[in-house]
Amino acid sequence: MKIATTLFLKIAIILIGILVLTLCIFLVPELADAVADFLGIHSIKYIIFILLYGGTLPFYFALYQAVKLLSYIDKNIAFSELSVRILMGIKYCAISICSLHVLGLPVYYLVADKDDAQVSYLLEWSFLLLRWLSQFLLLFSKGFCKKRLT
Repeated sequence: MKIATTLFLKIAIILIGILVLTLCIFLVPELADAVADFLGIHSIKYIIFILLYGGTLPFYFALYQAVKLLSYIDKNIAFSELSVRILMGIKYCAISICSLHVLGLPVYYLVADKDDAQVSYLLEWSFLLLRWLSQFLLLFSKGFCKKRLT
């Protein structure tokens, strides 16, 4: 890969990180307050904080691992044991984020039950399906990298 391409990808990763940080600073508190007011349960906003802010920790670790992987690609050691370890770390981050969202399904259910909207169920399950698909692709890429190493 050319250095310009990996540099572009690193800049994109940094911009994604800044965007998520901005959303966490401004949107998450507003969302938690709105859900707490909508449901009439003001202690639920702490659960929302734990779920959403807890998901950002593995997200940022995965972004850091992706930048490390791009630096390995720059050094032409993309198909090494180090890269496989990084992909495993990203996979575990995806699993932990997905697990947090599964733990948050009762909150989604409460909101959907109060709002009486069936769309939210469909939306949440489609997001879970996309996450599971991404985990499958990570598992596939791990097997592909191990085959290339041997």
